Parts: sequence; C-alpha cells; structure tokens
Amino acid sequence: MYQNQKTDWLGSMVVAGLGAGIITSFAVAQGQSPWLALGITLFAAIAAVLIEREMG
Repeated sequence: MYQNQKTDWLGSMVVAGLGAGIITSFAVAQGQSPWLALGITLFAAIAAVLIEREMG
C-alpha cells in the first residue's frame, strides 16, 4: 500500500536533540565543556534527522 510519509523536520530534530541532550547533560555534570556538549548534541540531532530521511 502507498504510505504518505511527511517528515516533520522540526519534530524529528527536537526528539533527537532531547535524546542526545540527556546524555550530554550527564557528561557536563561530570566536567565536560558545555560548548562541546552542545556541539555533540547538535551533531547527533542533525545526523539522526538525515539518517531518518535516508532510511524512511
């Protein structure tokens, strides 16, 4: 059957960012640089959205 798949880019980015943000906030609590943690979170969120786009 045909499935109309509309990707909600903002929603996907928020969900991926929250998932990565939880882990990186733990790393910040352990002494990691907040800027590095923000960079990791953004990279992980963008990578997750791009992977979802290619797989879906």
